[in-house]
Amino acid sequence: MQSPICMTRFIQQFSIYFSILLINFLSIGTNDLIQYTLAIDRADHAVAHLYDPFHPAILNLLFNIIDQAKRANIPVAVCGEMAGDPSMTKLLLGLGLTDFSMHFSQLLLVKREILKADVGQLRTRIPAVLQAIEPEEQAQALEKLLA
Repeated sequence: MQSPICMTRFIQQFSIYFSILLINFLSIGTNDLIQYTLAIDRADHAVAHLYDPFHPAILNLLFNIIDQAKRANIPVAVCGEMAGDPSMTKLLLGLGLTDFSMHFSQLLLVKREILKADVGQLRTRIPAVLQAIEPEEQAQALEKLLA
């Protein structure tokens, strides 16, 4: 029997990943998730340059969150700078995301990227990105994915 209470989680911290099976809907807040996972304060100018949404830990974490949620039939959305950045759209689609939350001024640019994307092809290229260990190898896989 399904619970009459709908539990929603906004994932901004790595630890919440472990409670995925207890919720009904999931929204990934990429800004804070990246900041807390990499232990890099975006507002601290001394380390802000290290904030990297393409970091292998971030990409693998996103993939695993999305994968586990989909296996449990839990809808997943993404918000934050990644969701509204057209240069990230193909990556997010390849990771399995279909629900994006962003500022209205970003909608048309992201929509254009979604309409141009071959999602099936993107999903076949994701493993090469996730398995890359060396930065150069990952950069090449990302370049191929985002081309």
